[in-house]
Amino acid sequence: MSGDTITQTPRLTCTLSRAARELGLKRREFDLAVHLGRIRTVFDEGGGGRRVEHAEIDRLRAEEGEGGPCQALKESVRAVGATEGAKLMGVPVGRFTRLARLGLVTPVTFYLNRYRAVVWLYLAEELRQFSSDEKNSRLLTGRTPETLRDQLRTGLDLRARNWRGRRLGFLLRQATDPWERAGAVAAFLDPVHVADVVKDPYERAHLNRFRPGPPSHGAPGSPSVLLAERIMRADDADEIEWLRHDLALALDEARGDRSAPRPTPRQVPDALVPQPPEPVRDVTVVPCDTTATRHRASTPGKPGRPPHRLRGWLRRRSPRPVAR
Repeated sequence: MSGDTITQTPRLTCTLSRAARELGLKRREFDLAVHLGRIRTVFDEGGGGRRVEHAEIDRLRAEEGEGGPCQALKESVRAVGATEGAKLMGVPVGRFTRLARLGLVTPVTFYLNRYRAVVWLYLAEELRQFSSDEKNSRLLTGRTPETLRDQLRTGLDLRARNWRGRRLGFLLRQATDPWERAGAVAAFLDPVHVADVVKDPYERAHLNRFRPGPPSHGAPGSPSVLLAERIMRADDADEIEWLRHDLALALDEARGDRSAPRPTPRQVPDALVPQPPEPVRDVTVVPCDTTATRHRASTPGKPGRPPHRLRGWLRRRSPRPVAR
């Protein structure tokens, strides 16, 4: 081997499921750690999705916690519901729910229970930080301010909206392409709003390739998937307007990077190319007497009579008279 040859050592990586087992995490915990940026992933050069480097696994194992390796990582992605979250903050469950509806604590994920009700989950680490802040002591123990109570009376619930904002930030951090960033923004808008912003059908088709779906592992059309799609779509007027504005800006950036692919005339099949009409030829129509034709067909010796060879074959097949 010559001295000028440079050998590139390939990065040793493993699949996401293998990395979760190596770190002793459940798949939901692992996905949440990736979502929060606690675990770095890389693209598979072979087109197999995202993977985790073995060096990243070794780095996380080296972080010692109170209970051993990776315990600090497990605690940082621990997600709790309203009941356990209220205990961590030392408040009743009703007050905790009001704080969540007001957007003072932001959910990190959700799931659908057996009664098909949405269960929001919150990071235990963030709840402890919120309760330890002296600025929030009045919200935890005192009377809720009148302005916040008026908002609750109007039915204010910012849990889904705050989760969408958090999810969008994660998708934008993961995107490495301008069209991916535009697709991430479009994922939170109804197709009608997307079509209103993206007028070109070829650009919409190209944008849909980079449009991520909701974080659900259910079967297509199942209640959990349909509910996740509904939560994924923005429903507030100001939120929709904000996303439409961001989509327009992201689309301009994507257009500057490269145009959406369009079919060329060579790609159109010949059968679909409109052909000029053939010239109409002058044809003289001769009237036909159908009555005379039927008469000639039934007259012996005329063209309607069986051919000569057929008559001979019929005579040979007919029985001959026996002489007595």
